[in-house]
Amino acid sequence: MKLLVVGSGGREHAIAKKLLESDRVSQVFVAPGNDGMTLDGLDLVSLGIDEHEALIAFAKKNDIAWTFVGPDDALAAGLVDDFEAAGLKAFGPSKRAAELEWSKDFAKQIMVKYGVPTASYATFSDFEAAKAYIEEQGAPIVVKADGLALGKGVVVAETVEQAVEAAREMLLDNKFGNSGARVVVEEFLAGEEFSLFALVNGDQYYILPTAQDHKRAYDGDKGPNTGGMGAYAPVPHLPQSVIDESVRTIVQPVLEGMIAEDRPYLGVLYAGLILTDKGPKVIEFNARFGDPETQIILPRLTSDFAQNIDDILHKRPTELTWLQGGVTLGVVVASNGYPLDYEKGAVLPAKTEGDIITYYAGAKFGEKGEALLSNGGRVYMLVTTAGDVSAAQKKIYQELSQQDTSGLFYRTDIGSKALGK
Repeated sequence: MKLLVVGSGGREHAIAKKLLESDRVSQVFVAPGNDGMTLDGLDLVSLGIDEHEALIAFAKKNDIAWTFVGPDDALAAGLVDDFEAAGLKAFGPSKRAAELEWSKDFAKQIMVKYGVPTASYATFSDFEAAKAYIEEQGAPIVVKADGLALGKGVVVAETVEQAVEAAREMLLDNKFGNSGARVVVEEFLAGEEFSLFALVNGDQYYILPTAQDHKRAYDGDKGPNTGGMGAYAPVPHLPQSVIDESVRTIVQPVLEGMIAEDRPYLGVLYAGLILTDKGPKVIEFNARFGDPETQIILPRLTSDFAQNIDDILHKRPTELTWLQGGVTLGVVVASNGYPLDYEKGAVLPAKTEGDIITYYAGAKFGEKGEALLSNGGRVYMLVTTAGDVSAAQKKIYQELSQQDTSGLFYRTDIGSKALGK
């Protein structure tokens, strides 16, 4: 069968590459993709994620069996709904189900209604009311843009002044446009964060290995929030009992709640969780695979990913199998200046071969086509699997030390939390 993946980043590269490994799959198209993906035999389609009619026409013309929708904004724009209305299958939530991600206030309402553990909160569209609430609650406190903000709409404020400034930027200065027209102000939760993913169709779900993302730009979790600078899976020091509790108290009630709300969920459900002294609680939900977690989870999958998704789409039972033991770790290489204004045009190192995988995000061939150049904030990611976190770090950072990363930067401490550093 022929498949289509919608999106252009490292997440979509990992999804498409894994789908193409299936004996049942003859061709994987990626729209719009990025030039680095072609090095793995993927076919690019020069259509944007917002060109719904053109994407549907392409899928029909090319006899696409089904489409995997990667990015949050495509889901929030109802791409899956439009595909289904055209009689085409797509793996991803409807616009109404994806509201779990594109409205943090909606997600909070669902969690409160169905008894899912999360931080206490209040939602505001008026700055003075938000300011008064922040001053009443004190710091540390968290301020979030209600809508989508490319992973950058969350401020963990250590002082009341920082929180008030964040609310001001969102509500008065229009920093995130309509996404920040409302803000959710949350209780600060202390503990260790981890990511839990499930492949879902209504009341059918399959839990994936845990992962831990590194959101801050610089070593030691310093600097601004980014889309993610690296990750590893599974989280070796997280006991199975915590995962079981997370499924029982978070994943199951949310999926049952979405069915009760007539918003049955299909696709990838991402739960961003934190292990507090009172057990796991939800920081946020995403309605799709995380980036960079996808790039370190999918290499651990030993079953046929395309067959697994096909089964779930058709509500058939499926078996997902995983590497047992070891750790998969990945480091993102980003353009200097990211996540703010960043440079483009840096010449990228050659694609790695062997047991270190290169996934591309912001990459484009130069005008003469002989070299890949940086063309985005996050540019590429190196991923490997080893016996433990320390061994995986050593392999990745040894490779990076030998690459010319002029005009680029990366964190040197991805995975160190697992080592108690």
